Amino acid sequence: MDLTQRLAGKTCIVTGSGGSIGRATCLRFAAEGANVVGCDIAPAGAEETVRLVAEAGGSMISVHPADLTDKAECERLVQAAVERFGGIDVLFNNGAMAYFAWIEEMDDDTWSKTINQELDLVFLLTRAAWGELKKSQGCIVNTASLSAWAGIELLPGLAHTAAKGGVLAMTRQLAMEGRKHGVRANSVSPGTIETNQTRFILEDPEWTRIQVGRAMMNRMGQPEEVASVVAFLASADASYVTGADVAVDGGVRCW
Repeated sequence: MDLTQRLAGKTCIVTGSGGSIGRATCLRFAAEGANVVGCDIAPAGAEETVRLVAEAGGSMISVHPADLTDKAECERLVQAAVERFGGIDVLFNNGAMAYFAWIEEMDDDTWSKTINQELDLVFLLTRAAWGELKKSQGCIVNTASLSAWAGIELLPGLAHTAAKGGVLAMTRQLAMEGRKHGVRANSVSPGTIETNQTRFILEDPEWTRIQVGRAMMNRMGQPEEVASVVAFLASADASYVTGADVAVDGGVRCW
């Protein structure tokens, strides 16, 4: 078996394709032979990912800007995938936006925006894609978070933890509902991954102690290290894996 072509001919939707983990996953999926359908609310990043995939010889289209908190936009994304590639085999619910505040400063809008943009959009797009996933006996991979499992001392992440905890629970339910249709559902829980938004941690000793020092690997993770786990869960190599959450956190949860 050619492991470099585990996803050959499969159509994979990747949300948040302009971001670090989304881009790394688009490149990984394409390298494994998939037809990639990206989407992002920010056009510039989405377009750059399409360019990088094309330069690497991959197959990708993108729907952007796309606001997945709007069910019509979710349906538009699904339709684009079906019209271009004939169906959907993999749905990677990765795109999200969190807003942070300690409970004393958490207003209703901050709470609601985070739940809407981290949890509701996973439901809306999965519902829109469900019929196609049933047809293909496909799979879902959701991005949860270390924050769904543990509080982080310096992070005012009350709404974020609630939303990502909801993603974990939803994933297990989707695995149960999908079992009769051959649809698998799993999640990944990244720890501190090096991106443009997190590199500041390396410049702050206290943040480094909390965020990096807790990892057994004693470093940040890389987006490609998350993408490799997502690609495994999306492939037939994970054919007996469903309802699971895979920690990609350098061992933070183990001690």
